[in-house]
Amino acid sequence: MTAVINYTPHSTKTAYHIACEVIHLLKESGKTLAVSESLTGGGLMGTITSVEGCSTVFRGGVVSYATPIKQHLLQVDGDLIAEHGVIHADVASQMATGARSITTQRDMTPTSWGIGTTGVAGPNPQDGKPVGMVFIGIASSSGSKGFGPFHFPGSGERVREATIVEALYLLRQEVVKATQGVSL
Repeated sequence: MTAVINYTPHSTKTAYHIACEVIHLLKESGKTLAVSESLTGGGLMGTITSVEGCSTVFRGGVVSYATPIKQHLLQVDGDLIAEHGVIHADVASQMATGARSITTQRDMTPTSWGIGTTGVAGPNPQDGKPVGMVFIGIASSSGSKGFGPFHFPGSGERVREATIVEALYLLRQEVVKATQGVSL
């Protein structure tokens, strides 16, 4: 049984401020970003695209709310979903990898970073997972990793907000580590 990580805000910075930092870091390092969201329903992409100048690094993404979209578009393993459901660290990791893949065309440099979010915003549990349970995936050319489970308290809106902040925080942390030569 995996222990649940309780949510503790990292700072008083808003999602927008962390997104600004992420965009700045990606610009400085010449890297790009793509997103695949489930429970956040486009909120993460909305936060990223609210940052002036994001178009130089943000390639796009997909809201993969429905399980078949996760499987067919993002190539999340169907056996994994059958065994664990869509609220799982490996699903988030594969969603992040899928985001990188679908935003890279044949004549393009591969998308550098991907984020995947999956979880339960409520009002009811899903796949036997409680409201507030969230997993976040981060992917790069050096691999992918699923983070969580997190448990974000509050309403569905609060769960989504906390997920967006945590996803951006984790991406910022991983981008900084990569610039220091540490891979996922």
